[in-house]
Amino acid sequence: MSKESLFNVLNNHFNFSTLKVLDLFAGTGNISFEFGSRGSDNITCVDGDFGCIKFIRQTAVEFDFNIAAIKSDVFSYLEKANGPFDVIFADPPYNLEQEKMEKMVLKVFEKNLLHEEGMMVIEHSKHTKLSHLPHFSFQKNYGGSVFSFYELETDKLPE
Repeated sequence: MSKESLFNVLNNHFNFSTLKVLDLFAGTGNISFEFGSRGSDNITCVDGDFGCIKFIRQTAVEFDFNIAAIKSDVFSYLEKANGPFDVIFADPPYNLEQEKMEKMVLKVFEKNLLHEEGMMVIEHSKHTKLSHLPHFSFQKNYGGSVFSFYELETDKLPE
């Protein structure tokens, strides 16, 4: 239900076939595959687990998705990443320290990794508060999970 709602929000903002997507803490690639199934053909996903990266690569080939799966620590990757991306999605472990969550958001904007009309989305626990960070736009709550949205222009209202 939460993933469907997330993609409804994104669908109101973007044409999926033209998106350059970055999926951080990709895990098994669920979000990357969702973008791929909706027509996105420029997807990069990053995860530190080799097994996850191997699974993503194999599945991307099976479904003919253009997904670059990179085994890396997300924070190291952000230091050298080349943007901008239209959508940056991050699903860090819910027990990731608040300081690291904040660092991730700040690094994306410091390194200009988000396209001018782009959107960063972080999935996190309802106990983690990220609305005080620069470029925060809005959030959607789903039970114990929250999607926090960030945009360069934060004067927009969610559709």
